[in-house]
Amino acid sequence: MRVLAALCLAVLPPLAAAQQPLRVQLDAPESVRPLLERHLRILNRSDQILPAERADRVALARRARREAAELLATEGYFSPEVRLEREDEDDWKLTVVPGVPAKVVAVDVQFEGALGGEGEALVARRAQLRNAWSLAAGQVFRQSAWDDAKRRLLDEVASRDYAAARIADSRAEVDPDASTVRLAVTVDSGPPFFLGPIEVSGLKNLPADLVERFSRLQPGRPFNQDELLALQGTLQNVPQFASVVVDIERDPALAAAVPVRVQVSEARSRQLGFGAGYSSNTGFRGEVSWRDVNLFGHGWELASALRVEQLRQSLFADVFLPPAAAGHRDSVGAAAERSTVEGLTLTTQAVGVARTNTRAIAGGTIDTRLALRMQQEERKLDGGDTTRRKALTLNWSWTRRMVDDALDPRRGDVLQLEIGGGSRALLSDQNFVRLYGRYVRYVPVAVRDVLILRAEGGATLAKSRDGVPQDFLFRTGGTQTVRGYAYQSLGVQEADAIVGGRYLATASAEYVHWFRPQWGAAAFIDAGDAADDRDIFELKKGYGVGARWKSPAGPLALDLAWGQAERRLRLHFGIAIAF
Repeated sequence: MRVLAALCLAVLPPLAAAQQPLRVQLDAPESVRPLLERHLRILNRSDQILPAERADRVALARRARREAAELLATEGYFSPEVRLEREDEDDWKLTVVPGVPAKVVAVDVQFEGALGGEGEALVARRAQLRNAWSLAAGQVFRQSAWDDAKRRLLDEVASRDYAAARIADSRAEVDPDASTVRLAVTVDSGPPFFLGPIEVSGLKNLPADLVERFSRLQPGRPFNQDELLALQGTLQNVPQFASVVVDIERDPALAAAVPVRVQVSEARSRQLGFGAGYSSNTGFRGEVSWRDVNLFGHGWELASALRVEQLRQSLFADVFLPPAAAGHRDSVGAAAERSTVEGLTLTTQAVGVARTNTRAIAGGTIDTRLALRMQQEERKLDGGDTTRRKALTLNWSWTRRMVDDALDPRRGDVLQLEIGGGSRALLSDQNFVRLYGRYVRYVPVAVRDVLILRAEGGATLAKSRDGVPQDFLFRTGGTQTVRGYAYQSLGVQEADAIVGGRYLATASAEYVHWFRPQWGAAAFIDAGDAADDRDIFELKKGYGVGARWKSPAGPLALDLAWGQAERRLRLHFGIAIAF
């Protein structure tokens, strides 16, 4: 027993020493300290135990120095000095002197395949790709920058014409003594790709040609990834689809006519919706909507709603057909509306057809719309007579949007032009032509702020306003027009009501300061009026301050405005998007 106890006492101290935790102190410049602390195992393992055997300790130190050198090499330090020294039994010190980072002294980018051929266009494309190379001579070599530069080069080649492009060879030749790196990359572009037919999968209930009616891709065109992404974005905005993926198979054997594969998932075709809201213009609002995006199984879109507001009630139904081959989209609709605003009770029924077209331009879009509309209205004036009017009108509108964000613009402009009218020879009670224009400019100021400038004007060319529907005359006042005045309170006094006049002009300047990402404050001045005679036209001014909140639907505005002509304050609430 005494011999066994003696053996235990002899063995226990080394075992206890072997179980001591290892503590390592790092001495390194701030330029490399985060990298080492994040990835070096000897610094990150809380259960690191000091080895009992000397050989194991030497192996641990050697492995730590090797890992540190490999990490430093990814940041361009190829000649570092790394020391791991014992301060005492359990505490070690890792000292790192990274040295001079290596810099790129030469870059050689070569091309094989079709892109390496002769011709001015190919020479220009190669020069453009070389100029866009991101890890240029003179820069510090980093592994992440090297990998990123190769990826960007390959993406640039493969995104247009050469879908099967690949990196054929890449080398980074390091001279540790001179702290220099020479880079060489060879890209094999493969053959040029040309688009073939569209192949659609996932359709169950929708028409087979629905995808092609939204597509602008033409068989035989050179492959361009941006055009495929544009089609995917268009289809994702189509209510008939829940999800869309557009791509091609990057097989060189298919390059002459590669099929465009469109994989879709159909959305639920019918949807019942309910909504509620408030606007200082028309009061509280409730709405019931019904939508069918596959009407009669033809892929037609039915949008209908019953909307009840305090000052206005409306019922409408519109049917939108899929786009035609020429790019336009036709629709047919009917609407009924009743409103009581500023002493004028207006009841309107209308049916119409329209053709719209949207095309992309550099930095924005242009929307055009041509509509034929038959309407009749009944006017009832407080303290006046009740009259009825009818008109068959042809209307054209053109809108150019060039803004950085459709819901929250900070830079760019919007221009809208309209012309429409009717004739007594074609079912209208009066001959008239209505002209209208609106312009909004967004000017960024400082880091977050924006200056919004707005102007609009209109004129109805007719011998008088009698017989002209209210939709083709002008009233103004309220949110998004001339704040400080009630909704549509600026117009022509007739009996005890305000009705539309033949002339309109408004202007506004608003400065919005965003003191937080979601919250801002605004100061503004508005001016405008609607009248039936240019000689008595007088701009009414309103000015004030407001609060802004960036909601998912766009900035919400709460404004307190002083109407100078009426000498009173009014509170306005609504969406702050000025178009």
